[in-house]
Amino acid sequence: MVVAALTIRNLDERLKQRLRVVAAEHGVSMEEQARRILSDALASAAGREGQLGTAMHELFKDIDGTGLELPERSARAVAADFD
Repeated sequence: MVVAALTIRNLDERLKQRLRVVAAEHGVSMEEQARRILSDALASAAGREGQLGTAMHELFKDIDGTGLELPERSARAVAADFD
């Protein structure tokens, strides 16, 4: 297993102090607490993938759509001109 190192520059002193307090409350180092925070945040972000599609499906799943009448195409499709 490869272990990576990360340096965080320009960290606000108040944020660093809050990290120190939270780490102490959990009985771990600041470094360990930062790892936990990053891990939790990225795991949450990964769990949100695909939510838009799921939400859209839930919103429109009861709409049948098979009764829609599509108009006849009167003109042939033309490629867009980007010039």
